[in-house]
Amino acid sequence: MINQANTAFVLISTILVFFMTPGLAFFYGGLVSKKNVVNTMFSVFVISGLAILLFVSVGYVICFGKDVSGIFGWGHSFFLSRYELTKMYSKSLGIDNGTYLVFQMMFSIITPALFVGAVVGRMRFNFLILFVSLWSIFVYYPMVHMVWSPNGLLGKIGMLDFAGGTVVHINAGITALVLSIFLGPRIKYNIENSEHYNLPWVLLGTSILWIGWYGFNVGSALGIDKVAIQAFLTTTVSTGASLIAWMILDLKFHSKPSLVGICTGALCGLVGITPAAAYVSTLGAIIIGVLCSIVSFIFVEKIKPKLKYDDPLDAFGCHGISGILGSILTGVFANKAINSNISESGLLYGGVHLFLIQVLGTVCTIIFVIILSTILVVCCKKLVKMRVTSEEELIGLDKVEHNEKVDSYVKSDASDVRKYRAEFRGQLSKFESKYFIMS
Repeated sequence: MINQANTAFVLISTILVFFMTPGLAFFYGGLVSKKNVVNTMFSVFVISGLAILLFVSVGYVICFGKDVSGIFGWGHSFFLSRYELTKMYSKSLGIDNGTYLVFQMMFSIITPALFVGAVVGRMRFNFLILFVSLWSIFVYYPMVHMVWSPNGLLGKIGMLDFAGGTVVHINAGITALVLSIFLGPRIKYNIENSEHYNLPWVLLGTSILWIGWYGFNVGSALGIDKVAIQAFLTTTVSTGASLIAWMILDLKFHSKPSLVGICTGALCGLVGITPAAAYVSTLGAIIIGVLCSIVSFIFVEKIKPKLKYDDPLDAFGCHGISGILGSILTGVFANKAINSNISESGLLYGGVHLFLIQVLGTVCTIIFVIILSTILVVCCKKLVKMRVTSEEELIGLDKVEHNEKVDSYVKSDASDVRKYRAEFRGQLSKFESKYFIMS
C-alpha cells in the first residue's frame, strides 16, 4: 500500500530539488559580467527541459534498468512505455515507482547545470546542448547506476553516497575542470577583473540552493523517519560551519569579509555533507563543513592561479574539491550508531575498510569522469565548434547568442570591438594564435 505521508514528503522534496535549478541560475547570473548574464541564466535553466526529455526517454532505464556489468542498466521501457509507475519501489517505505522516478529526474537536471559555471562567456550554446545530451547518457546515468543501483559496481563494494557526493558533485566538478581546460582562458583573463553583475542575486541564489538542498539531502531518506531528521540536522550545521569558516579565512587573508565569500562557503558546506548527511553525527558534520571550506579556499586562492586554467565561477573549486573531500570524509566520520543501515563505521571508529572503500570509489569516479568527459569533448568538437570567436566573446554572449539584454545593458557594436582590440591588441593576438588559429 502507498504510504501517503512518505509519498507527500518525497514529492515535496522533488519540488525543492527542482527549485535549486532557478536558484543556481540566480547564483551564477549574479556572479558573471553584465554582458553574459542572460546567456548564463539561459544555459542553466534550459537544461530543465532537455534533462526531463532525456530522463524519461532513456535516462531512467540506464540508471535503474536491468544491470549490465554493474556499469549501466538496460531494458525496454523507453519513454516509460512499459514502465509500471504504480508498482511499489519500496514496500517498506510505501513509495511507488512514479514517485521515485520524478525525484531522481530532478537530480538529472541540476547536475549538468552545475558545470555551466566553468564555461560562461565563451562556449557556443549549440555545443553546450550537444555535450549535455551526450554527457547525461554516457556519464551521468551510468554514475547513478554504479552508485545507487542495487547491482551497481560501486554500490556493491559498499561505497556510501547518501545524496550525490560522487554522482552529482564530483561528477559535475570534474567535468567542469575538463571543459575549462579544453576551452582555454577568457581573452581578458588576468588582464582585468570582471565585476559581478548583481550581488543580491548571489545571496538570493545561495538561499534558494540552501532551501532546495533540504529536498536534495533530506528527501534522499525517502520517508519521514530518524534518517531524514539526521540528514536535516547535519545539512544545516555543516553549511553554517562552512559559511563561518570561509568568513574567517576572508578576514585573515583579505582583511574584510565578503558576501561572495560567505555564499561560496555555504555552498562548500552543502556539497561536502551531501554524501555523509545521514551517516555522521552533528560534530562530524561541523568538522566536514569547516574542512571543506578550508580546502576549497586554499585551492581557489592559492593553487588554482598556479594551474592557469580558467574556471570563472569555481565550479571545480567548490563542487569538485568539496565533493571529493566530503566523499572521503564520509569514510572517516560515518557511524553505525547514527545509522544502523550501514554495514560498518568509518575510520574514526576503527572502520579502516570503509575508509579505503570511500577512497577507492572516489578515485574511480574521478578517473571515469575524466576519461568519458574528455572523449565526449573531443567527439563533440568534430561536430560543432566549441568556442565563440574573439569578437563574439568581447561583445558578450547575451547579444551574440540570444540578442537579448539585461536591464540597462550597454549596447555593444563594431566600434566597441575595435576599441577592445586596440586596448588589448598584444594579449588578444597572443591568445588567438594559441586558442583560435590552432582550432
